[in-house]
Amino acid sequence: MNLPPSPPGARIVAFGEHQPSGVVTNADLAERVDTSDEWIQSRVGIKERRIAGPDESVLDMAVAAGGKALAASGLAADDISLVIVATCTGLDQIPNVSASAAARLGITAPGAFDVNAACAGFCYALGIANDAVRGGSAGHVLVIGAEKLSDWIDWTDRSTCVIFADGAGAAVVGPSEAPQIGPVVWGSSGERADKIYLREHKYLHQEGQAVFRWTTTELSAVALTALERAGVAPEELTAFVPHQANLRIVEAIARKVGAPQALIARDIVTAGNTSSASIPLALSRMVGRGELPSGSTVLTLGYGAGLTYAAQVLRVP
Repeated sequence: MNLPPSPPGARIVAFGEHQPSGVVTNADLAERVDTSDEWIQSRVGIKERRIAGPDESVLDMAVAAGGKALAASGLAADDISLVIVATCTGLDQIPNVSASAAARLGITAPGAFDVNAACAGFCYALGIANDAVRGGSAGHVLVIGAEKLSDWIDWTDRSTCVIFADGAGAAVVGPSEAPQIGPVVWGSSGERADKIYLREHKYLHQEGQAVFRWTTTELSAVALTALERAGVAPEELTAFVPHQANLRIVEAIARKVGAPQALIARDIVTAGNTSSASIPLALSRMVGRGELPSGSTVLTLGYGAGLTYAAQVLRVP
């Protein structure tokens, strides 16, 4: 078999983001449930979050973020040969979000599939995109994390309604002369899948203390393994961008990773927990604010329901 040579590496070409216009503050939630701004900030670190209206779907947000990433990349729609959407909040199992998003973006006949690894979904999808480009299965890949968690929240349950939010983030991945995306380190702890689940098949429920213990005691090792496999020392990091689950979790893992010079993403303060959208959303916003210059070395770490986790090192375009 005489195959054409595959590119030696893959890289992120551009990011894009979308947040709904609706802002819900802690004071707003205090009018619905027994909570307060102090209570919410002290436990999860959130001041406000974005919530989509009834007419804005997961697909709408995926298209908005994906369109911005595509425009920023300078590529034409037909340069994209694969679209992957990471989501766990689509209201319909069929059709998938990715094929519909591709059609609305004018991308002709791409490979298209969704990934459900909950809050680790974007890292899973980015790992697949990296391998697809390097293996010659795709030229350029559009990877989107999009979630409308507000559809799955019991707004009378203060343990969840104060945390979760809506949004989308996206990245275009393409070939590179040198690897710019490190190997993904992923796994799962399915024996603890009952710690985050849908109550009554419609309301997101989590065992907060159990999830907190798992994330803060076990996941720093995953992050350090991703650094080792990428050949990057903690002191070489420009930034650490973990899933924005809870500010206390973010800061606890960051301390164990041991990169005091690295900028730590704290997007959760104003964006809330947006599951698979949180990492690309935070990255896109950090790049947009000029906090991550081109070539910055970033460690990502996603983790969530399943229980699933994934980490990789990447360079910012």
